[in-house]
Amino acid sequence: MFDYKLGITFGVIGLGRFGTALAETLAENGQEVLVLDNCESKIRQIQDKVQQAFITPRLDKATLEEAGIQNCGTVIVCIGEQVEVSILATLNVIELGVPRVLAKALSPEHGRVLQKIGAEVVYPERDRAVRLANSLTAPRALDFIDLSSEYSISELRLTDNLAGKSILELDFRKRFGLNIIAIVRETETIVEISPDLMLHTDDLIAVVGKKKSILKFEHLLLTNDDR
Repeated sequence: MFDYKLGITFGVIGLGRFGTALAETLAENGQEVLVLDNCESKIRQIQDKVQQAFITPRLDKATLEEAGIQNCGTVIVCIGEQVEVSILATLNVIELGVPRVLAKALSPEHGRVLQKIGAEVVYPERDRAVRLANSLTAPRALDFIDLSSEYSISELRLTDNLAGKSILELDFRKRFGLNIIAIVRETETIVEISPDLMLHTDDLIAVVGKKKSILKFEHLLLTNDDR
């Protein structure tokens, strides 16, 4: 019988490169993580970095329940190459009542099946490619989160030409079609964005909106042309 901890935050099934990196990063960020894999050497390598790590030769419902996967708030199924195993494991996790289930997919067809059974789908290779393309075409952007094919969240660092101007003066929403989520200024994070808030050079600004609108705002930062 497994000795599992109740109420653990994240469960990771499958310790390939993606699953291992995910589990380790979650743990480094202070999250409680339960990992499952059928490879003893992979479990040994990670067991000191996470809260719980179990060797599971099978991913049937009984084995998953014995391991305590149903006590996780979020489970990520990181099995991509074995499509049938990925789908069955994901279905079993969902049927055990885990509130949020994500699953790795390697093809659109695989992803559609995972979506139909109720999982959120992650495409690691595609997502990395999209992030790289965005960074190459938008050099002022520090980070991207794609919300859809049309909308994204982006972080950008402000340049001198916006220093001393207020949100109202810039007519930010009307001019760029963007909404400001937050501004990070040195050690301060500002989330209540008032119209009279003055912008400073090197402010890190998080915006959400259409990708073409973000590119328009980036053009202003790159050219220092505030006409």
